[in-house]
Amino acid sequence: MRVLVTGGAGFIGSHIVDQYIAAGHEVAIIDNLWEEGGGKQTNLNPKARFYRADITDEASLTQIFSEIQPEIVSHQAAQHSVAVSTKNPQLDARVNVLGLLNVLGNCVRVGTRKIIFASSGATYGTPASLPLNEEVVQRPESPYGITKMVAEHYLRYWQEAYGLTYTALRYGNVYGPRQDPNGEAGVIAIFAKRFLAHEKVRIDWDGGQSKDYVYVEDVARANLLAAGKGDNEIFCIGTGKATSVNEIFQTLQALTGYTPEIIKAPKRPGDIYMAYFDSSKAARLLGWQPTKSFEEGVKATVDFFRQ
Repeated sequence: MRVLVTGGAGFIGSHIVDQYIAAGHEVAIIDNLWEEGGGKQTNLNPKARFYRADITDEASLTQIFSEIQPEIVSHQAAQHSVAVSTKNPQLDARVNVLGLLNVLGNCVRVGTRKIIFASSGATYGTPASLPLNEEVVQRPESPYGITKMVAEHYLRYWQEAYGLTYTALRYGNVYGPRQDPNGEAGVIAIFAKRFLAHEKVRIDWDGGQSKDYVYVEDVARANLLAAGKGDNEIFCIGTGKATSVNEIFQTLQALTGYTPEIIKAPKRPGDIYMAYFDSSKAARLLGWQPTKSFEEGVKATVDFFRQ
């Protein structure tokens, strides 16, 4: 199949590209290599065609879609930081909503069969009930979460109005090799870099805030499976286990043999205290379940940053 991955030079997108190529598909990448977005030249798979472009640039996207004629679009390009979205909601909406509309319009224009969309657990806000599943009410508490929820509604509309098939994957907190350790999002990558450099570590709130940390290769595999399954469905993609910031600290302490000084900081706007997923629908309809334990995943992440 001809697959287009937006954000394919990014942390999650590049792993998705690798898995599609390993499965024998013809892959193209759109990425603007925006510094804050995490897209890097070093993440690019040499077997994929690369287009340096922004999803908000209508003229560029029109030209690229006409050239590739993708059968599947894996839409990973996004403004992905809750913190950035609270500081700059206009930027967040421009990338995550207007960029998506640009992609959807081009999918219909060239006859793309399906779009696979990177949604988020941030759409729930403070969970109305736990574990989170696809039926739990969404009450996002950050501009980022709002744009991801709005995107799901656009997917449904495009399916009903134009017949474009979709699968939306609500990711837990994705971590692993290639995650940007210098950004505002991705506590495991940020901590790993600081532990290895013997630097201080900042812990917000009381450190007890707990999320569902899911390994990036498991997330990429869900995207690969969604190419042929789960049409017009939404899936929670997580491990079913909540891990606290304090537990991440202790795991890295054990792996690196280093205990950094802790700087205490207040709660960040939009941060949620407790969230974890029930991914049984993904197991049932996609044949997906996580394979990497938290300890194995953190070790692989630390090994990556050591290199």
